[in-house]
Amino acid sequence: MKVAFRVDASIQIGTGHVMRCLTLARALRDAGAACHFILRSFPGDMEARVAAEGFATTCLSAPTGPVPEGPPDHADWAGVEWQDDARETRTILEELRPDWLILDHYAFDARWQRVARPEGTRLMVLDDLADRPHDCDLLLDQNLGRKPTDYDGFVPESCLRLIGPHYAVLRPEFADLRAESLLARAGRGVRYLLISMGGVDADDATSAILLALRAASLPEGLRITVVMGSHAPALDHVRVVARSMPCPTEVAVDINDMGARMAQADLAIGAAGATTWERCALGLPAIIVQIADNQAGIARALSDAGAALDPGPVNAPEFAQNLQTALTKARPRLGAMSERAAYICDGDGAARVVAALQMERLA
Repeated sequence: MKVAFRVDASIQIGTGHVMRCLTLARALRDAGAACHFILRSFPGDMEARVAAEGFATTCLSAPTGPVPEGPPDHADWAGVEWQDDARETRTILEELRPDWLILDHYAFDARWQRVARPEGTRLMVLDDLADRPHDCDLLLDQNLGRKPTDYDGFVPESCLRLIGPHYAVLRPEFADLRAESLLARAGRGVRYLLISMGGVDADDATSAILLALRAASLPEGLRITVVMGSHAPALDHVRVVARSMPCPTEVAVDINDMGARMAQADLAIGAAGATTWERCALGLPAIIVQIADNQAGIARALSDAGAALDPGPVNAPEFAQNLQTALTKARPRLGAMSERAAYICDGDGAARVVAALQMERLA
């Protein structure tokens, strides 16, 4: 099976879309598929990272014209007009002739999809928003609280919908570490706090979190690890703030052992992105910080499920107080939060998605 991915990373977009596509590509490669990534050149793109993983890449030229306008709401993420991107992508796909095109990009909708994919190539879309039409054969939305009916009118009747964290695309390490993590965490207090606001954290939510914690009543003996990417614009500032913290605070950059760090942690503070399901798979209690409007629904769903606490948007005036209150509330609830988080996601979603791609290819 030949599979092409159309996905981007940038300072604006972040790294999460490429990271989950890389995870799916590894699972497909393990199943015998050949994978090829099509990415546009942006500041903060991940073309080198994808190539270093052993995948073929084609890098589209950097944008030079005006910023495109919607619809859809995230049209500017493409950097170019959707028609231009679709034509460039199709040229590459006509040469590759993949069985599947996997699209993970908020900037594109059914219009792009109809132009970009050649006849004979099936389309899978990864979406989190349910806000625009898709002309696809398979759709994955791995978010808690999402229902298949949310895509009524947005996808063809024949489209297979994989909905919910049962299908969350995670690296194998999270399923492998799950039992150990749940057993080791039982009965511990908050001794190790893990903070991860995404690889880029363009708005520097990390510093706002650290400053709020610096003014809070922290557990005795606490140590903190902050995880960031080397492209994060505020990395140097975060390092300065970390040095001012009243407890040992490490800033870890471009790590490759996130699963092990999560398994060792007692509590996480993180965004409502792809790492949400990694934390759930390991039963890691969390305080979910909203860094984008489209994360409010996930934060609310996790809070309602008892798997996390939600202090609200990071840019709210009362955020520091809300975060301090959430930290206080979390400490006596760790066991219950861990159990409920683990119930949400078991870490085997990637295998389920690969199986669906294989079956749909034969259909």
